[in-house]
Amino acid sequence: MDHKEIAYSILELAIVSQGETIQQTLHNSLALAKEAEARNYKRIWFAEHHNSDNIGSSATSILIGYVAENTTTIQVGSGGVMLPNHSPLIIAEQFGTLAHLYPGRIDLGLGRAPGTDQATARAIRSDFMEAAHSFTREIEKIQQYFSVENKGAKVRAPIAEGTAVPLYVLGSTTDSSHIAAEKGLPYAFASHFASTHLHNALRIYEQEFQPSEFLDKPYAIAGVNVLVADTDEEAEKLFTSLIRMFVGVLTGSRDPLQPPTEMTEELREVLQHPTLQQMLRYSFVGSKQTVKTQIQEFLEETGVDELIAVSTMYSLSDRLKSAQLFAEIMMEINKGR
Repeated sequence: MDHKEIAYSILELAIVSQGETIQQTLHNSLALAKEAEARNYKRIWFAEHHNSDNIGSSATSILIGYVAENTTTIQVGSGGVMLPNHSPLIIAEQFGTLAHLYPGRIDLGLGRAPGTDQATARAIRSDFMEAAHSFTREIEKIQQYFSVENKGAKVRAPIAEGTAVPLYVLGSTTDSSHIAAEKGLPYAFASHFASTHLHNALRIYEQEFQPSEFLDKPYAIAGVNVLVADTDEEAEKLFTSLIRMFVGVLTGSRDPLQPPTEMTEELREVLQHPTLQQMLRYSFVGSKQTVKTQIQEFLEETGVDELIAVSTMYSLSDRLKSAQLFAEIMMEINKGR
């Protein structure tokens, strides 16, 4: 049994619930961040999505600023900035600025997917494909802009130089695990929707890891769906909103997040569909005791250093309750380690 403490965090997409405004949704994200801070969560990260009716997390750095301004200790970052969408220089300036305003609290997680459809990706940046293929090189450009040595360069982001914003490489396949290992950077895997390559990616990262000035040994984070309530039945009911959302993603319907319903036979059957099963495989749903057992098994199985939880639920009060119960679970697990 490994005795390291497992950090626990939140990944926030700012998903809009039916009947709520975008403004309310973003205020809810802050309420969740404040709850997380009070419960000793390590970080809250905001995703980057475009051309989605019901996802409020598209201007990632602005949301990070809003949440960092209204909290005091929790790390706030991107999970992630989809780097091929952006100029590395601009991202260095944005995150350098955030680092001056909120020193030591800003994380920069970098992914290579577009976070949207192809047409939108092209509208964001015409050379998107080229940038995606040179992901490693784009990370190096950001590292360059953050480095003090860049003072003498012709192209600079002076506001970023020396701010020491930690970089994290994000991935949902094995591609990024090679990059994170080679660069000696922490690695976060999107197992909350892409479970297929998790074990492979973690193995590659572990085996190929090269110590760097940032990290002397591998540091792996796994995304998981976490829905904790007072009883298994109640949690299962809350899970129905997420199941319907994933069905919507697969069928191309753009409805806001639906209120929970009783778990029906039909929904149970839908859950058995191979695509949905693969996407929702790492969903820990139930009472505190049920989820604690599932989390312990997952930690044994993967050996990750940190869990980053996605809690897609219809109402803010259920999300806050789940965040509180998940924190209790993690504290108990860490006590036992």
